[in-house]
Amino acid sequence: MATILIAEDEPRIATFMSKGLQKAGYQTCVVGDGTQALALSLSGRFDLILLDVGLTGLDGWSVLSELRSSSPQPPVIIVTALDGIEERDHSLALGADGFVSKPFRFNHLITCIRRYV
Repeated sequence: MATILIAEDEPRIATFMSKGLQKAGYQTCVVGDGTQALALSLSGRFDLILLDVGLTGLDGWSVLSELRSSSPQPPVIIVTALDGIEERDHSLALGADGFVSKPFRFNHLITCIRRYV
């Protein structure tokens, strides 16, 4: 069973994602702060990271940059309300493996996750 870190500062969205992923057979851990997300991301405990850009502490892009300069490097899918081409390109340039815009259909998120775990 894959373990997914959900770094999302909106509790309602984090709960929605966590419950849905657990029903789909994944283990989840939720954090709402970029500093916590980075520390846990570097632990090597997660098979995939769902990363919001608008986190408190460190933003998601800073977390992604730090994570990509270290090992291990789990797949990272950016999940954000920032849905412009610039944001998508910036995320991918920093090393994101995927990009999902909010609001999203849960089936779309699961499809993206299954590409990597």
